[in-house]
Amino acid sequence: MTQQRRSVTGLCLSNVEIRLNQISLIDLTAGIPPGGVLTVMGPSGSGKSTLLSFIGGFLDPIFEANGAVSVDGVDLLSLAPQARRAGILFQDPLLFPHMSVGANVAFAIPADVSDRRQRRRIAADILADMDLKNFDVRDPATLSGGQKARVALARVLVSRPRLLLLDEPFSKLDMDLRAQMRALVFERARRAGLPMILVTHDEADAEAAGGPVHRIGAKGTGHG
Repeated sequence: MTQQRRSVTGLCLSNVEIRLNQISLIDLTAGIPPGGVLTVMGPSGSGKSTLLSFIGGFLDPIFEANGAVSVDGVDLLSLAPQARRAGILFQDPLLFPHMSVGANVAFAIPADVSDRRQRRRIAADILADMDLKNFDVRDPATLSGGQKARVALARVLVSRPRLLLLDEPFSKLDMDLRAQMRALVFERARRAGLPMILVTHDEADAEAAGGPVHRIGAKGTGHG
C-alpha cells in the first residue's frame, strides 16, 4: 500500500462533477503534478470557487457533488476538512486583527510543534524569507496590501499543506503588486512541490501560471 501511494504524485481529480438544481457547474478530470498549476477560469457566478470548496471540504450542502480527489495517492474526500491540509489563499488576506503579524503566522504551525519559542522562531524565519524581517511584532493594520498578502502566504506555507487552492488571491492588488505576488506564490509552491488550483477571471493570471486552463461558463447561479 505504501509503495502504491508513493507511485502516485500530485493532485488527481477524477470525474469531479458539481451540480446545483440539476445544472452541471463543474465537470472535470485532471492531473496536476507537484509544483504545477491548473487554472479554472470563468465569469463571476459561474461556479469556479465551488470546486475549491469541494476539495477543501466546505462545500455548501445546496450543491450536489461526486468524483474522486487525491493527493500523492491519499484520498482527500475520505478525510475531515482539517485533515486534508489544503492551503487556501483568498482575495482578502484574512489576518487576525487582534494578533501580531508573527502570531498570525505562528497560529497556522501544526500542533506537533509545541514549544512556543520554536513556533515564534519558525514564524520569524519565514517572514524574513518573505522580505518581512522583524515584521513579526507588527500590527497587521500597519501593513500595506502587498505586505498583508505576503503574510497570508507565509501563514499558509507553515501549515504544511498538501496542495494550494488559490481563490483569486491577486485580484485586489494593483498591477505591479499582482505580478510580484503571482511570481512569489508560484515560485514558493513549486519549491515546496505543491500542486495548485488557481481560480480566476484574469487572463494574465492564467498566463503567469503557465499550466492548463479549464474554462467554465456562467450558469446564472450567483455562486463564485
